[in-house]
Amino acid sequence: MKPLRPLLAGLLAITTLASASIARAQDVGDWPSKPITFIVPYAPGGFADTRMRLIARKLGDALNQTVVVENKAGAGGVIGTNLIAKAAPDGYTIGAGNLAPMAVNPTLMDKIPYQADKDLAPVILVENSPLVLSVNNSLPVKNLKELIELAKKEPGKLTFGSSGVGGAHHLSGEMFREQADIDIVHVPYKGGSPAAADLMGGHIAMMFEMGYSALPAIQSTKVHPIAVTSKERLKVLPDVPTMDEAGLPGFESYNWQGIVAPAGTPEPIIAKLNTELNKILQDAEVQRAIADTGSQAGGGSPEDFGKFIAAETQKWADVIKKGNITLQ
Repeated sequence: MKPLRPLLAGLLAITTLASASIARAQDVGDWPSKPITFIVPYAPGGFADTRMRLIARKLGDALNQTVVVENKAGAGGVIGTNLIAKAAPDGYTIGAGNLAPMAVNPTLMDKIPYQADKDLAPVILVENSPLVLSVNNSLPVKNLKELIELAKKEPGKLTFGSSGVGGAHHLSGEMFREQADIDIVHVPYKGGSPAAADLMGGHIAMMFEMGYSALPAIQSTKVHPIAVTSKERLKVLPDVPTMDEAGLPGFESYNWQGIVAPAGTPEPIIAKLNTELNKILQDAEVQRAIADTGSQAGGGSPEDFGKFIAAETQKWADVIKKGNITLQ
């Protein structure tokens, strides 16, 4: 009987491993068996919140489970993003992963309580939101070439507004300054609306503005659109060239958002979320909501989103360092 002991021991080990694997598979297979918390790191009612509530509702329908949106605003998205990063990696806490807390603040801020590339798992890119470079109607330019020429003729005179230091409006302007080799002055506001109002009033020369907020002023001819920051022209502004077409090759800038989970969330759950969210991004209501705001639907794999975040982090780190940009 002695020769059988190693065989029996091996069979027992295999059985134990198989049982553990089955148990883990059953755990993943049962997901989600309770409500999912969806953290939005911005205040209720804003662009990010509105979009993510639509996605969360569709995701709840797809998973046949309640998805509860919780707004955890503050510190440029850092507070809410940190809550996602520190949550249990069990698939029951996910949230929005946005440009600032994921790809800008790690360089802009002296210290943040998470490492975006290590503490958060990318799930999917939801949308890219290009910006529109517009000038006030009194500025004597009709296109990007003329704007650059005017800026070089009058260095330090032209101003560009933003919603505050480190936002997509600001960083797009800084990248424009660097790539065009011009001297323009940043004027930060406490929000995009007062900046847009001063653009219409002629108090600032130009502004990179989110498409959804820029459209009303453009359509009512209160400002003049010069170019869009996307790779391709926007369907809502088909006659407005891209920055690339207008004379700055490779210029792209987006205020993007996606969905992330705590690092360590089981891969089958990440894969399930990704599959369902890719379907949701093809939903007619979602497609219409994204297109109507001048944005572009995302999609793709978690790996695609991870590479995108890494590229964005490097791009904006370069802009921040070259421009010596700080929060003070």
